[in-house]
Parts: sequence; C-alpha cells; structure tokens
Amino acid sequence: MIRLPVRIPAVAHVLGQFLMMMSVAMLIPLGFALVGEADSPVPVLTGFLAALTIGALLARIFPRPQSGIGDREALLTVVAVWVSVALLGSIPFYVSPYFHSFTDAFFEAASGFTTTGASILTDVEVLPDSLQFWRHFSHWLGGMGIIMLGIAILPLIGIGGTKLYNAQFAGAPSERIKPRVLETAHALWRVYIGITLAEYTALRLAGMSSFDAICHTFSTLGTGGFSNRTASIAYYDNAAIEAILILFMIVSSLNFAAQYKMWVERHPGSFLRDIEVRFHLAVIALATAGTTLTLVFHSGHPLWSSIREAAFQVTSIGTTTGFVTADYEKWHPFAQLTLLALMYLGGNTSSTAGGFKSFRVVLMLRVVARATVLLVQPRRVMPVRIGKSVIPDPALFSLLNLVVLAIGWNFAASLLLAASGLDLLTSLTAVPACMFSVGPAFGLVGPVENYAGLPDFAKWVLSATMLVGRVEFYTALVVFTRAFWRL
Repeated sequence: MIRLPVRIPAVAHVLGQFLMMMSVAMLIPLGFALVGEADSPVPVLTGFLAALTIGALLARIFPRPQSGIGDREALLTVVAVWVSVALLGSIPFYVSPYFHSFTDAFFEAASGFTTTGASILTDVEVLPDSLQFWRHFSHWLGGMGIIMLGIAILPLIGIGGTKLYNAQFAGAPSERIKPRVLETAHALWRVYIGITLAEYTALRLAGMSSFDAICHTFSTLGTGGFSNRTASIAYYDNAAIEAILILFMIVSSLNFAAQYKMWVERHPGSFLRDIEVRFHLAVIALATAGTTLTLVFHSGHPLWSSIREAAFQVTSIGTTTGFVTADYEKWHPFAQLTLLALMYLGGNTSSTAGGFKSFRVVLMLRVVARATVLLVQPRRVMPVRIGKSVIPDPALFSLLNLVVLAIGWNFAASLLLAASGLDLLTSLTAVPACMFSVGPAFGLVGPVENYAGLPDFAKWVLSATMLVGRVEFYTALVVFTRAFWRL
C-alpha cells in the first residue's frame, strides 16, 4: 500500500465543508430566480444541488480529521478549494443559454471568485438577475477570500483554521489583529460587511437603482470590476457615482487589519503611520497627477474631464478593480505605461486587491537601497527595516523567490498566449491583468473589448493564471513539486 505524506481524506473532508458553504451562498441568487418573472431557477438550482451533493458526500464519506490538518494538507486544501469553487461556480453559467461552452463558463467563474473581472460576455445586460447576482456575489466572496470565510466558520464544526490561514497567505505578511485566527477572521468580516453597507447606501443616494448598487458594491469591495452594464461605469456618466466608487475602491485596496484599528479600535494614528498605506496612497496620487497632465498637454483634453478620467482609471487599475469609464488605449503612451505599471503594483496586503502588493514593493526598494550602500561600504551592518521591525533574511529570500516565480509565470504564460495566435501586445498585457486580478488590459482585451474572442487554449491559460495569482504563487505551485509528495 502506497503511503502518501498528505492525508487525502482530511483534505477531502475540509473541501466538502467548503462546498456545502458555497451551496448556501447560492441560495440568494436562487431566490432572485424564483421571484423573477423571466428568470429560470434551473441554472442556479443545478449549481446549488451539485455543490451541496458533492460537498455532503465528501464530508460524509471522509471522516473529520481528529488531529487537525498539517502544513501540506493546508496547502493542498487551499488549492483544491479555489479550483473547486471555480468549477462548481461555473455550473449556473454553463447550464444557462448565455455561455456557449464550459470553457467560457469556467473562465467567467474563475474571474469572479479570483476578483479578476475579465469577462467573455459581449452583452452583459442579457443575463437575468440571478446570474448577474451570482457573478457579482462571487467577487464579494472571493474578495475577502473563500479561505477566510472558512476560517470564520470551520472552527464551529471542530476544524481549526490556523493552518488554512497560513497557507492562504503564504509568502505575504498577514497581521493578526486578534490573538486567535478565528477572532481575526470575524473582526475582518465585520469591517468588510460594514464598508459594504456604507457603499451600497452611498450609491443609492447617488442615483443607482437598488440592484445596480448591490452589484457594483460587491464588485468594488472585492476589487473585481464586474458590472451589470456592458459599458461598465461609463454607462452612468455620473460624477457623483464615480467619486463614490473611487473612494471605496481605495478603501478596499487598503490593509483591512489597519482599517480595523482605525474604525473599530479608534486608533487612526496607527492607520496613517502605516508605511504600506501611505505608499499606496502616494502612488495613486502621483499617478493621477501625471496622467492628468498627460491628458491635458498631449491629448488636449479639458482640465476637468482629464482629472475625472485620470482619477477614476488610475484608481481602478491601481486597486486592481478594473471598472472602466474611458478607452485608455487612445491615451498617450506615457499614461498607458503608467496604468500597466499599476497593474503590477496592486494594493495592500490583507486587502481584497491583487498585484505584488505595496508592502513587497517597499521592501524590494529597501533591499535595493541596502545593496547599493553595501557596494561601497561592504563592512557596514545595515538591516532592512519596515517601521520599527527588522525584516529577517529568510523573509527577504522568500520575497525574491516570489518575484522570480511571478516573472517566470508571466513570461511562460505570455509565450503560450503568443503560441495560440494572439498578438504581442495582447499576450504581454493579458497575463498580468489576469495574474494580478485587474481584468481589462490592452490589445484585443482592452477597456472596450472583452475576452470572448480569445482561443479556448488561451482562456484556459488565463484561467490558471487567475487562480495561481490569487493564491500567491507559492501555495499553487508547491503542490506540483516532487518534494511535496515525498515522505
């Protein structure tokens, strides 16, 4: 009998619990289908029954692990959960008449749960309310993280969440604001839900309909970018709505642990002193100013429209949300390159945004600064610090490994897209747009286009890229190494 270093039954049981939680989430869009006059309940009902049945069977057949789960089980569980929710989350789309293949349905579901916002739909308005809600709700769930949701619930059934917490955030600093992981998850969810209610109220006051406000609130909080309008936010042409979305896109891209200290513990000073928060806000402000000047002096845009377009698109791309109000492919190359750079940067750690994350960028800049000084002063002792904390060398090596993995995957996936017949610009920009959960890119997948025309092979490459990027590379790739499966 072959003995594996990973307890597959333990992974299967935990996966079953997650899938049952997912089936509960499907009850809300199912309710929309049941009350809608022209909305069939069959697609969402099929997805609900599939998730519930498979989840219940896995949880029933495989016993609950008595000794908890180890590091390897946690890593495999995280990967299995993200792939499974994308697979089962695609069933409502696949059963409906609006998606022409399973490839398209899976791409849309993966894009939703990873908060990428890349869509294959050429006409979004044709979807009924139930599927619209499910698309946007997947952003909201995926934004805080399916794993984080499980951390808040699994302890109630006797399965601790510490290992899952560490596996989900492998390679990234994750600050615990409470001594227990469960308390941290509950605290973050309270902040998340509170901000959700605040944005929904603001959008309603600005003139959005109730359903549109729900959809765009879910997309904003998850920094996803799906819209129930084909023209995205440009459909509304409303400065007040754009201002509200700018505010909440920024809020959603900031460290939620730092926000908890500000909103709940009433310590705004610690929030404002956070180097990651200040760096991210400074980048958004400088990029907005530079893009505004570029639009005014090189494109001849009026000052107000330049400020409005630049502020929204810079914030949207810089927070990896992906809403659109302007065709930025018509902008000056300087402004376009600014947006491309922002795709890589992303938001804060412990936020719903993608990208390398501001903390890592600050850390890389300080590593480079130290290396530069040591070239001329080789005997100098110069630790890398963030605030008052000294970053140990293993963390710096981990950061270097992450950068190498990201660049390697980016290059390899771009080669595969080019091999599928896509042009150079599309191949080079679609990968970071999906890997860092931005959505719109350049070329054939620009702000006024979508991913529908891509070959199926390219869609599967990009779907895998979304999932790998969402789980921070380490977690996704380590389970495919030989060492992971050795005793």
